[in-house]
Amino acid sequence: MPPPSTLISKLKVALKLSVSRLRMAQQRETALAKVNRRQMAQLLEQGKEESARIRVENIIRQDISVELMEILELYCELLLARIGMMEPKECDPGLEEAVKSIIYAAPRSEIKELQQVRQLLVEKYGKEFALAAIENSDGKVAERVLKKLRVEPPSETLVTLYLKEIARTYCIPWGQTPPSTPPLEGDDDDDPSTAMAVPASENPPLLADPKAAELSKATPPREMRSPINIAPPSPSTENVHPTVRLPDPPAMRPLAKKAVTENRKPAAVVGGTRSALDDDDLAKRFAALKRL
Repeated sequence: MPPPSTLISKLKVALKLSVSRLRMAQQRETALAKVNRRQMAQLLEQGKEESARIRVENIIRQDISVELMEILELYCELLLARIGMMEPKECDPGLEEAVKSIIYAAPRSEIKELQQVRQLLVEKYGKEFALAAIENSDGKVAERVLKKLRVEPPSETLVTLYLKEIARTYCIPWGQTPPSTPPLEGDDDDDPSTAMAVPASENPPLLADPKAAELSKATPPREMRSPINIAPPSPSTENVHPTVRLPDPPAMRPLAKKAVTENRKPAAVVGGTRSALDDDDLAKRFAALKRL
């Protein structure tokens, strides 16, 4: 058995390499998970939900593996920070959880440096200590490590939540309730009034203006379509039969040309006939012009 100082030195180097390798493995698994999520989004967009539900289990397993590597990385960093407490032959109670968790999880990991750390820990604390860690007879292995290493399919709820999160991330309308289509306003084929019809005998019309009444009677039938459709207002308790009131046309100012024409009218016209003196005067003028 090598001296404790030599064993501790090897363990320190192996822990540093394990931390580095665990970080690289996490980055690799995270990049693969992103590619797989994009593929799941394409399957959801194509409507292949059953295929997506089966393949998403691989993404869930990758995420669990990354979380396990994060936990083991923290334990390795803890042992590095407290490497001086590992000099005694017996394991310190403050390090027992980290040591036994690494011994338990290292065989199920693909990190060779972590397996080397496990071998050095078994050599440091003995076979009985290692056997208790492997079987977890004393329950010192962390519960979160045991949970990450369980071999069981993910629940249906977890699969659905993963698919919803993937669809939300890639803006795919999956697992969402489509919004209801609002009714169109001013539709000619529907009743423009949304309120219930009230009989005229119970509530007589409140139109006090006779012009408005004549305008409502002169409203064209529904079959005649106008380029501009104006939907009448909805009836209310104050106005059961509303109508559209159009403004009166603006007063037109008299044209200057018309005023000039009126000024040029002969003043002798009375009742639409000319006087006899004016006719004789005009006849004399025409005769004088012919002589020229």
